[in-house]
Amino acid sequence: MSNVSMMELSPELDEQFDRLVNECMVSGVIDQELYTEYDVKRGLREASGVGVLTGLTEISDVVATRSVLGKRMPMDGELYFQGYNVKSLIEGFENRRYGFEETTYLLLFGRLPSREQLVSFVRIVKSLQELSGAFVRDVIMKATSPNVMNSLQRCILTLYSYDENPDEVSPPNVLRQSLQLIAKMPLIAVYAYNAYRHFQNDDTLVIRKPDQSLSIAENILQMLRPDG
Repeated sequence: MSNVSMMELSPELDEQFDRLVNECMVSGVIDQELYTEYDVKRGLREASGVGVLTGLTEISDVVATRSVLGKRMPMDGELYFQGYNVKSLIEGFENRRYGFEETTYLLLFGRLPSREQLVSFVRIVKSLQELSGAFVRDVIMKATSPNVMNSLQRCILTLYSYDENPDEVSPPNVLRQSLQLIAKMPLIAVYAYNAYRHFQNDDTLVIRKPDQSLSIAENILQMLRPDG
C-alpha cells in the first residue's frame, strides 16, 4: 500500500460513506435557541471566574453526585455516552465482536447502529485502518518511545503531511479524517509498542498484518501475541 492509497477510501464505499455524512449532519444539529433558553455561554467562565455551561451535546456525561434530602452527596461515578451508561454498554457487548465499532458509531452519530448500519460502518473503518510500509518505517520505527501516547501524538501530527486535504473543515472531510484517526490509532499503538520492544529490549519485530476478517480489537490482540 502506498502513502497515497492509505489515506483514501475505497471507491466502492463512497455511497455508504455519503450516508454516514448525512447521519452526521442530522445527529449534530443543535437548536440555536437553546443557548438562550439555558443561558449557555460561548466562553469558559463568567465574569466572576465561575465556570459556565458551554455545550449542549450529550456525547458524554459524568455523574458523581446524587441528591439526598436536598443535599448533593458523592457517589460512585457513572460515565454516560450519548445517554447510555458505559457499564451497561460493556455488559451488552459480551461475546460480541464489534463493541469498539458500535461504541464509535454511538459517539459519532448519537445512537447505536442497526445491523445493516454496523456492517456498513465496519467495512468503512476497516478500509481506513491500514498503514503504508513507508509510514511504519519512516515515522513509527524511528525515534521509538517507551510512552505509547507520545508515539501516537507524533504519528497523528505526521499524518497531516500525508493528507491531501488536511485543512478543509466541511463535514464530509472532517468525518473522513475522524474515521481515519479512529481506525489507524489502534494499529499505530501496536506498531509503536512492538518497535519499542524490538529496539530497546531486543525482542522480535515480526508483526502480523491486519486481517480484514477480524474486528479492530481482535486484530490488536492477534498482533500483541508473543508469537505475533
